[in-house]
Amino acid sequence: MLIIKRHNTDPYFNLATEEYVLKEISGDSFMLWRNSPSIIVGKHQNTLAEINAEYVKQNNIPVVRRLSGGGAVFHDLGNLNFTFIQSGKSDLLVDFRKYTQPILDVLLKLGIDARFEGRNDLTIEGKKFSGNAEHIWKNRVLHHGTLLFSSQMADLSKALNVDPLKFQDKAVKSVRSRVTNISEHLREPMDVMMFSDLIQEHIITMYPDATACDLNDNDHHKINELVRTKYGTWEWNFGYSPNYNFKKVLRTKNSGTIEFDLDVKNGTILHCKIFGDYFSKFDTEEIEVALTGTAHEATAIRSALAKFNLSDYFANLSMEEFLEGTF
Repeated sequence: MLIIKRHNTDPYFNLATEEYVLKEISGDSFMLWRNSPSIIVGKHQNTLAEINAEYVKQNNIPVVRRLSGGGAVFHDLGNLNFTFIQSGKSDLLVDFRKYTQPILDVLLKLGIDARFEGRNDLTIEGKKFSGNAEHIWKNRVLHHGTLLFSSQMADLSKALNVDPLKFQDKAVKSVRSRVTNISEHLREPMDVMMFSDLIQEHIITMYPDATACDLNDNDHHKINELVRTKYGTWEWNFGYSPNYNFKKVLRTKNSGTIEFDLDVKNGTILHCKIFGDYFSKFDTEEIEVALTGTAHEATAIRSALAKFNLSDYFANLSMEEFLEGTF
């Protein structure tokens, strides 16, 4: 068992690292790692339907899609992530209890009555502190989970507070649960890194062949290339989303009410219709045509409409207000 030391807190790099280790490093491995504030969405989710786009934009929060399914989660430095990657027989690879038991064992030693509940959650007093997901590749499984230790719960709530009426799709939806931080249940105080050390020490006792190692410069180069071509791209993080219909009513002070109705496939607007009680000099169908075939992404929409004076189509409406209506 390789105990791979992780120090980088960049979410794009960390999600790419998981795929790299899964596919390029033979043998079993275990990793503990943290991300700076970010939102990590499940592989089969509609990203925009899972995030508070305005809050994410205002706070420059990275949004990254992971390899595994399940729901969207908020990460910060008070959240510790753990990853097991192991090979085995295909019918025995999926085992949530196996990979979460070491975490429960550590918490039990700390005097915390933590439990495995539902399909893939760990809880304390009925409140969730760990969500888990798995991804199968050939004869290997990647199991990873979050461990809320001292996360900023208010930030978590705001980042994932989404208007459910905006989107209609068949994508996997996140299930919101009551959550808690592990630190709130400790008898003696400790920080997240001390907790990380306890988990690593426990894993080492479980696997007599455990060997600690660092990723080398060649590994880092290949992981950064995976960030460039996949994990850092709009196509993976947003465009990969299932097809959806987006609706939003924008109420402006100077332009009246404007309703946006977008049909989106593979992240691209296939059909656009705009309604409302606004006044216009020119037919807004020209705006609808310009948006057709454009990525449902702020920079792309801004570029597609750069040649238009929006006030000619929606009296007194700014570009920023228009963009607010499309997310």
